[in-house]
Amino acid sequence: MDQTQNFTVAIVGAGPAGLYAAKELASQGIHVALLNRDIKPGGLAEYGIYPTKLKMKNGLRAQFHQILNMPNIHYFGNVVVGENGDISLDQLRGLGFHAVLVTAGAQGTKRVGIPGEDLIGVYHAKEVVYHYNKLPPFSQQQLIIGKKVAVIGVGNVALDITHYLIEERQVDEVITIARRGPKEIKFDRKELDYVIGNLDVPKVEYEINRVAHIMTALGQDPQSAKDFFHEAKQKGIPPIGKSIFKLRFLSSPSRILDNGSGGIGGLELEENTLVASGDSTKARGLGTYHNLDVDTLIFAIGDTVDDHLGLPVHYSAFDKNPQPLYPVDGDSYEAFSSESGAVIQGVFVAGWSRNASEGLVGVARRDGTNGARAIMQYLRTNPQGNENALHNLKNNLLALSHPVVPYSALAALAIAESERAAMLGVEEFKFVSNLEMLEVMGLLGVTP
Repeated sequence: MDQTQNFTVAIVGAGPAGLYAAKELASQGIHVALLNRDIKPGGLAEYGIYPTKLKMKNGLRAQFHQILNMPNIHYFGNVVVGENGDISLDQLRGLGFHAVLVTAGAQGTKRVGIPGEDLIGVYHAKEVVYHYNKLPPFSQQQLIIGKKVAVIGVGNVALDITHYLIEERQVDEVITIARRGPKEIKFDRKELDYVIGNLDVPKVEYEINRVAHIMTALGQDPQSAKDFFHEAKQKGIPPIGKSIFKLRFLSSPSRILDNGSGGIGGLELEENTLVASGDSTKARGLGTYHNLDVDTLIFAIGDTVDDHLGLPVHYSAFDKNPQPLYPVDGDSYEAFSSESGAVIQGVFVAGWSRNASEGLVGVARRDGTNGARAIMQYLRTNPQGNENALHNLKNNLLALSHPVVPYSALAALAIAESERAAMLGVEEFKFVSNLEMLEVMGLLGVTP
């Protein structure tokens, strides 16, 4: 018998990183317990991709179901791991798993720390993206969206949110705000195409002209920045409704104004300049300010890991061993405590848990696979654990007051949602609450 068949590894999180890590380990004969906070697997591939990108989503779903069909992968959905969850990380480690891999993504919220951040109408990207992708409980929250919305950030997530505001909310105006310049935008041209019909290109050109002297001083070409937007506009993609999309460069939010009723009365911006920083640039505030007339503000500036999961956190990420014992491509996947200077034995991190808010599905896939390979190195020299870990986990989950979702139950959910979509005449339907999903799976009142 292959020695690896005696190993059992727990993976926390069933997004792309966790699923591809499970595949890599299972292909080596290792038994994998896959614990997922959500009922459905997929993570940001399920709840982060814009809803109309169904071809992409369905392709990924097919891959994920192939993985979950592997006989030595054991799925446990609707289970929260963390200090305030169904099972703590320390409890999970104490069940006898040979290793634990954390791929829970970046579930914390990166706050800016400016006055007014708690006003009504201020949101962070996760709240909005999870809401329109119908992830409970975000799906059931009421977002108060006005007519003039500022989105802080110029990455792909910011454009997805802009797409949603234009298409679904039909706002009058969306203005995305970049703390740096036109050459530092992070969104892809392909993502721009979804909203290019609504972009006020003359205003963008005005903005580029406004900051052109700063760009030129750094060796950047303002004309190439203009061409980027003009070439996209020339495709002739029609606008979605009547919303206007604008961009503002070299500006940072400094204060959110109160309208006197606990809502947003405007946004104060500090003007920036750009300074060279190695091969990149940094924004530096100029101490000059102006107000922007908006009634809703959404931060799309990335996320941080969950500091209540049970691992040390610094600079928005879990600590990683700076001198890895089991590196893969030079990267460290080993959980670490920078305060004690010690490795957290048998615990590894991968995906956005390793680098918060970094990369697309392909990057998460590679990182999850590499995290599994780091664990394989570890297991060759540290085969500590016991063969009853999976049994111990199941006994632990039996004590929970709510149902745990096995992979076998997900087929009934898929059928129910497909039937509802057909009845409503829509391409896709999702239940918006865990209660509804558990009911159609027949799991209400059922123990794992």
